[in-house]
Amino acid sequence: QVQLEEAGGGLVQPGGSLRLSCAASGRLFQVYTMGWFRQVPGKQRELVARIWPGGSTAYADSVKGRFTISRDSAMVWLQMTSLKVEDTAVYYCNVITYGPSEYWGQGTQVTVSS
Repeated sequence: QVQLEEAGGGLVQPGGSLRLSCAASGRLFQVYTMGWFRQVPGKQRELVARIWPGGSTAYADSVKGRFTISRDSAMVWLQMTSLKVEDTAVYYCNVITYGPSEYWGQGTQVTVSS
């Protein structure tokens, strides 16, 4: 089992920045990929960014060049810059283990509005 706890959401103006963090606990030796998804009402949850153990990353086209994902053994961060209104969503931390199993955080609201 892996438990995830996100922090760092909030209200920011367009063009601003936010940094999300996610603390993982439990069977950390089983963690494979770590990532961030987001969801708006009425739409499917979508991948924002993912990072592998060696540091390789993947990003949604809509956030490339603006968002940066990073990790260590127990944390994953999402640095978000040049935020747009369309980035407004609930952001979820995601972990996939070698099991494989998949775990989710409880979500943190990010609102981009003037």
